[in-house]
Amino acid sequence: MNICVFLSAADLDERYTSAARDFATRLGKAGHTLVWGGSDTGLMKVVADGAEEAGGRLVGVSVDFLSAKARPVADEMVVAKDLAERKALLLAKSDAVVIMVGGTGTLDEATEILELKKHGKHAKPVVLLNTAGFYDGLKAQFRRMEEEGFLPLPLSDLVFFAEDGAAALAYLEEAVG
Repeated sequence: MNICVFLSAADLDERYTSAARDFATRLGKAGHTLVWGGSDTGLMKVVADGAEEAGGRLVGVSVDFLSAKARPVADEMVVAKDLAERKALLLAKSDAVVIMVGGTGTLDEATEILELKKHGKHAKPVVLLNTAGFYDGLKAQFRRMEEEGFLPLPLSDLVFFAEDGAAALAYLEEAVG
């Protein structure tokens, strides 16, 4: 399975890096492919290193203005012309999506993926990995959207909230088959 991971390229606290490495190691040991933003910095590097060291394949999709930060060696590396093309390529190259901790770029990617799913533009399983409660506020907001009628589908049809990498991977393997 090709698993797209949206996450930060920043250097982060150990509570985030250890959880990200755990998921990536599980992904690699299970023989899956990591599809990610291609960066060789911060949390993106942690995930790529973990997946590769555990035997996973790496498919990176960088963007022109960040290509200097791209991982020098991957099984496949594509450089998109802009962020919109990058997001489209990441989704096209994946069978499933995991959203890890991140900033505004990660939030943009997450909401676009969910919006596309809401409108039936893809049916790929999406997991929001809620490491250390990072997305508790977003989870509450999504529930409010559902309760107040802003979502045409049940929230559970759009996204699965996982508290750890084991639950995230188990859900994806069951959903994709």
